[in-house]
Amino acid sequence: MKDRKEAKETLKKAVLIYDGNCPVCEKTVVWIKHNAKRGAFEMLPCQSGSMKQRFPSIKRAVCMQAMQLVLPDGTVLSGEKALPEILRRLKQYSSAAALFKLPGSEILSRAFYRWLADRRYHIARLLFPKKGK
Repeated sequence: MKDRKEAKETLKKAVLIYDGNCPVCEKTVVWIKHNAKRGAFEMLPCQSGSMKQRFPSIKRAVCMQAMQLVLPDGTVLSGEKALPEILRRLKQYSSAAALFKLPGSEILSRAFYRWLADRRYHIARLLFPKKGK
């Protein structure tokens, strides 16, 4: 009985697929987990063996370029398009999702997301320098 309940709860969760080798992505996932509504997300690194099995239509190259959010109905939101849905699933920040409905927000969020995603490893080196260097 417990297995069936757990499986049903997992189906309601959105699955956030992210670059598990990226320190910025890892820190963001920790922040999302800390701020998420209960049962809102399952986090899955792009490099995970189960990612390929569970979501064969999502190619590794795609999830290495942008996070992928798989909604319970199977809809996949990529990169900046996932941001409003992620915000809606957070405890204190859900009202911020409305900002993505403002005129021009799509262009700005796309540009900012691409800029950040393309430079995430460089940003990680600046923000989280390795000790001893």
